[in-house]
Amino acid sequence: MSDTQAPLEREIRADIVRAERPDRPLRRLLRRLRAGVARHRALEAAYRVGVALLGGALTVGGLVLVPLPGPGWLVVFLGLAVLGTEFHWARRIAGWLRRRLESFWAWWKRRRARRAAAGVHR
Repeated sequence: MSDTQAPLEREIRADIVRAERPDRPLRRLLRRLRAGVARHRALEAAYRVGVALLGGALTVGGLVLVPLPGPGWLVVFLGLAVLGTEFHWARRIAGWLRRRLESFWAWWKRRRARRAAAGVHR
């Protein structure tokens, strides 16, 4: 964590870390349910197809929403998160995309700070 982060950013990141702890009751329940699905070959295949369809629809829908005002990127990340529950490639893409987005926001903040210091208002 950087000292240049706003308090809200630090709080949100801390909340995410707490929510992702593997010992959380909901996470334990979901792991048990997934293990039950894995014991039945046909059910597991249907589950993976369902995850692929839902995650794919969310991701594509989010990409359609990106140029519009609203939560386009949020929906894309949600779709990748759904896909990432079953597919390693989706987790890798989500991580790469998150890093690119963080780089963009860092650049954008530096750009705005430079423009504000120069007195350019737009």
